[in-house]
Amino acid sequence: MSGNNDLRFIVNPGGVLTGRLRVPGDKSISHRSIMLGSLAEGVTEVSGFLEGEDSLATLSAFRAMGVQIEGPDAGRVQIRGVGLRGLKAPVDDLYLGNSGTSMRLMSGLLAGQAFATTLTGDASLSGRPMKRVVEPLTSMGAAIDTTATGTAPLRVQGGSRLSGIHYAMPVASAQVKSSLLLAGLYASGKTCVSEPAPTRDHTERMLTGMGYSLQREDNRVCLEGGGALRGIAIDIPADISSAAFFLVGASVAPGSELLLEHVGMNPTRTGIIDILQRMGADITVLNARDVGGEPVADLRVKSTQLHGIDIPPELVPLAIDEFPVIFVAAACAQGRTVLTGAEELRVKESDRIQVMADGLRTLGVDARPTADGMVIEGGAIGAGCVDSHGDHRIAMAFSMAALRADGDIEITDCANVNTSFPGFVEQAGRMGLAIRTR
Repeated sequence: MSGNNDLRFIVNPGGVLTGRLRVPGDKSISHRSIMLGSLAEGVTEVSGFLEGEDSLATLSAFRAMGVQIEGPDAGRVQIRGVGLRGLKAPVDDLYLGNSGTSMRLMSGLLAGQAFATTLTGDASLSGRPMKRVVEPLTSMGAAIDTTATGTAPLRVQGGSRLSGIHYAMPVASAQVKSSLLLAGLYASGKTCVSEPAPTRDHTERMLTGMGYSLQREDNRVCLEGGGALRGIAIDIPADISSAAFFLVGASVAPGSELLLEHVGMNPTRTGIIDILQRMGADITVLNARDVGGEPVADLRVKSTQLHGIDIPPELVPLAIDEFPVIFVAAACAQGRTVLTGAEELRVKESDRIQVMADGLRTLGVDARPTADGMVIEGGAIGAGCVDSHGDHRIAMAFSMAALRADGDIEITDCANVNTSFPGFVEQAGRMGLAIRTR
């Protein structure tokens, strides 16, 4: 976590977003490039690495376990892999800041090591549920201790003999799936994970790219333990979760037109585009191509009047990180938008359903939270001061709301924006958002 918990955004009303922009690299892929590059044999060369606090926490953790990592330098990182059995016991606990991805994936990866490790995080991460990953790992033979409430710190005991399992996830979660697959690298026999709905598949794509055999059929992915990974070159695309703020901002601010370059278009991540287009957004996909096993494209977005929709449940897991800014789009739309089936939002960096509803209502929007979603009546957005609760995506979402507000919007507790989008204020300002910090 950044040390300045009092950082505030002040965003003046109005503004037009225009120009060309490449947002920072994909956070999910950045994490995995460090983890799998460290476990590979040989050198992994990474470009486009996200130099945000979450990704840097993962990088620091693997340095602490003896991996030689050069960079990051302008998004370039070189990882000298140590192989699946080459990690060394860290001297101290591994502090992962605000990164739930780091903690959940590393719990699986570390479950098969010969040494013990303790994973810690900031106050927000220490309140997030970990039983969902610890329980299936325990059934594989892992020994992991949590607090009495199932939260961090996680104490991963060394020397466990892991056995493959066939696990049907009760809730769609790429983090749980990836954690079990990483543990499966060290397990005897086959590890299979079935998911109730599609989730991001960056782990599977990168494992395949590094030469590890996977079997995929319908909603299930399997691997056998005991293989090896080889170092490769990884070009990380721009993060669609970060691009989402500008997709919404340019859609709702009259006269706007943006070209977002080199955006990751993994089909397990493009729910934001599908939802916005259903709301009437003018988004055009240009120059679609494949980069290192991941689909990439440029996105042109022009302003238009959005309309409310009932968000299809099958799109929820494909846009789970983008709902804070989707709620802002709904507030600017004509008519009612209804979200259901998104209870996962309540256990993110904040309770994103309640925090967004509270903030929208502060700004005069009719937003009614439900157990698993929200009902939003589009209309005017007023001025006000909203609390982001230290959640980076909440802070950036409300920044875009100012494009349609009738007065200044002040957003508190914004330091954690650096976990996923370093330079957000500067880049947004260059595109036309009247934003400053205090």
